[in-house]
Amino acid sequence: MPVDNLRGLGIVVTGGAGDIGRAIGAELAARGALVRLLDVVEPTVDLPYSLVDVCDRTAMDEVLAGIDPLDVVIAGAGIVEATPFLDMTEESWRRQLDVNLTGTFHTAQSAARLMVERGTRGRLVFVGSWVGEYPWPEDAAYSASKAGIRMLARTAALELAPHGIRVNVIAPGIVNAGLAGRQLRTEPQYARRAARAIPLGEFQTPEQVAAATAFLCGPDADYLTGAVLLADGGASLGP
Repeated sequence: MPVDNLRGLGIVVTGGAGDIGRAIGAELAARGALVRLLDVVEPTVDLPYSLVDVCDRTAMDEVLAGIDPLDVVIAGAGIVEATPFLDMTEESWRRQLDVNLTGTFHTAQSAARLMVERGTRGRLVFVGSWVGEYPWPEDAAYSASKAGIRMLARTAALELAPHGIRVNVIAPGIVNAGLAGRQLRTEPQYARRAARAIPLGEFQTPEQVAAATAFLCGPDADYLTGAVLLADGGASLGP
């Protein structure tokens, strides 16, 4: 497909100020999309953005209602607080599920209601993770939230299919940027495990995540819904 295969599509990216969100926004804009980034902080890229917390449903409804066209919404806002299971606090557990899973629900339901109201045969793309299906030490809450995202996407895909709305998941591997990148820099035990976990022998880049996400937004993915695109360098294959 030509590089401008998303020309004219209105695409929203939550978590747009993060390394992966910025890369996704830049990739989609390069393909001709009209991109708006959403986050709780200002992104460091020259793209339109709005400051909004995905946990604030009223604010999300207001922001998305003001965006037209709204053809694709990518739910990428997320946090991780790596903690051994026996040491995890209830507050940490709730924070991660609130942002990662409930935030995705708010984003998706709000966007889907607008798409149905406007008659838009749109797309929702959820940013999951390879650990949504494969356990990883010290990531119980994060992994549970990403597993929840997978089932949320599949259920939404089933219910929204009559409206022509596709719902899919991009599940990256260990990215040397963003949340995982911070862990690689600050948690030696994580870095040692991660270095041994990828059969391809190299960490993923934000640009690689962005390219796979762009596929789910484009015409080549017209017949996909309820799918999980696992782009993890083989990490889920095990040792």
